[in-house]
Amino acid sequence: MSEYIVVLITASSLEEAKNIGTTLVEERLVACANLIPQVQSIFHWQNKLSQEEEVLILLKTQRSLFERIKQRVQELHSYQVPEIIALPVQHGSESYLNWILTETTL
Repeated sequence: MSEYIVVLITASSLEEAKNIGTTLVEERLVACANLIPQVQSIFHWQNKLSQEEEVLILLKTQRSLFERIKQRVQELHSYQVPEIIALPVQHGSESYLNWILTETTL
């Protein structure tokens, strides 16, 4: 299993996404947070079809930090059930992966 992951989170607004991303970087749980505004999401929620504009947050970090990240996001997030999904990094630039390692703490 890869020791590096990309975590996907959707947020209700750019302000919320900035707060989550900044907090996680400041706390050194992630090396980087990319914010992608104006993501159109279509999903079922409470037995209704919903369509919302959201902000996608991409986080780069170590797999060993995922549980702490998940807990912190749940504390900061406005959603009752926030999206918090981790994908393994299969390959990457050695210098970039080393940077992730030095910028995050266990």
